[in-house]
Amino acid sequence: MIGVTNKERGVGGLAVNTIHTMDCIEGMRRLAVGSVEIIVTSPPYNIGKDYNSYDDKKPREDYLDWIGEVAAGAVRVLADDGSFFLNIGGKPRDPWIPFDVVQRFRAHFELQNVIHWVKSIAIEKEDVGDYEKIAGDIAVGHYQPVNSTRYLSQCHEHIFHFTKKGDVALDKLAVGVPYQDKSNIGRWKAAERDLRDRGNTWFIPYRTIRSSRPHPTSFPEKLPEMCIRLHGCRPGTLVMDPFMGIGSTALAAIALGADYIGFEIDPEYRAIAESRIAEARRGRDQGEN
Repeated sequence: MIGVTNKERGVGGLAVNTIHTMDCIEGMRRLAVGSVEIIVTSPPYNIGKDYNSYDDKKPREDYLDWIGEVAAGAVRVLADDGSFFLNIGGKPRDPWIPFDVVQRFRAHFELQNVIHWVKSIAIEKEDVGDYEKIAGDIAVGHYQPVNSTRYLSQCHEHIFHFTKKGDVALDKLAVGVPYQDKSNIGRWKAAERDLRDRGNTWFIPYRTIRSSRPHPTSFPEKLPEMCIRLHGCRPGTLVMDPFMGIGSTALAAIALGADYIGFEIDPEYRAIAESRIAEARRGRDQGEN
């Protein structure tokens, strides 16, 4: 990032490596122009989820107008070579939501990539191919079944990758996968090692938990971690999450050695996030000793 110092990041008294209990639109107004390299977030989908401090049942146009304000604030604070990864889904009876939202971002950003977050997938053995370690059909991941004869269960969500001009170079092999067919290695110039572009379909399952989730819509930490890796991460990279929730994006940034800043209007969610962050830092410190 060019022309923005660490001191300028704190304009308005907003410290880095902190989750601020405030509305994200107000918070972004207090940040310096171009001070954030990466934004990863998942806003409310307006599908009636039971948040502590937010009404998730707004009239559609009100919700979309608000999302447009978020987009305007985000483009202001994002660096010219930055990336904004927006995770959003719909619901079986209202699949238009992510597409309505992405149109409100169109006035501010270029849509550089569309990533498909696969939460659950089933593959029949005959479609897998001849791989000795795969002996039968595969069904992996978790999803919420839909009790309907009209709608399919939702096993997928979108991650929209926005940039300012659509020309941001990515570190694709940072989230790469090994070749199944090793004969590809060295066959052409791009295949110099056993690692290839993962593409835009990411299988990221939720962890199995025995108790209820403290937040109704938190995403797995691996999702923001992969987004940060894909953009490219170095010490001092600043990652922002306008809807920090219980801290998944902050935990991903910490794991990768990046800085973070976030906003969360609910004090209870923020307290949970801070507890998780403190635990992660303790584990990291112990691992370094």
